[in-house]
Amino acid sequence: MNIILLGPPGAGKGTQAQRLVDRHGMRQLSTGDMLRAAVKAGTPVGLEAKAVMERGELVSDDIVSRLIDAELTAMGAGTGAIFDGYPRTAAQAEALDVILAAHGRRLDHVIELEVNEDALVERITGRFTCANCGEGYNDNYKRPVQLGLCDRCGSTEFKRRPDDNEETVRTRMAEYRAKTAPILPIYENRGIVRRIDGMADIEQVTSAIEAILAG
Repeated sequence: MNIILLGPPGAGKGTQAQRLVDRHGMRQLSTGDMLRAAVKAGTPVGLEAKAVMERGELVSDDIVSRLIDAELTAMGAGTGAIFDGYPRTAAQAEALDVILAAHGRRLDHVIELEVNEDALVERITGRFTCANCGEGYNDNYKRPVQLGLCDRCGSTEFKRRPDDNEETVRTRMAEYRAKTAPILPIYENRGIVRRIDGMADIEQVTSAIEAILAG
């Protein structure tokens, strides 16, 4: 099973991708994570990407495609892939088709987590984590049982991401819409796009995704 998981930052893609990894043994292919890993490992494509980034340039589609190709080779045919953050353009969508075909794979589903922008802003700007163990909380939805004390480890230190503010969140939403607009029609024409309510409870979102995969 090979799927593309779409949704703006904060929609819950990471949570749902991890559940797919845990339940089905799938592999989450995040281009950002793969780039950082390749650069750190000093692989040939990683060194090439590092040189590009050090020049302040954007990593080319060709480099990203080679990263994905290498990852699919390492995974083996029996492991499903979750594409996160790729493709973002029509050209990348075409490249992904070629890569998948070369590995005897096909794209099964494109699943978009739909969100309400105002509600998502509230969700993201209210989130914070334990500085010690990383347990996540939210001002509006999930406060520590004892205020100022982490439920998991008892730490009194918490932190917030500096970019979790309304202006940044709305900018990221606009960027997401701009990037997904070119690729959705491609997959809609194939009849493989499915949309679910990303604002629903986490378990409900998981159930909706499982129903799509089972169908």
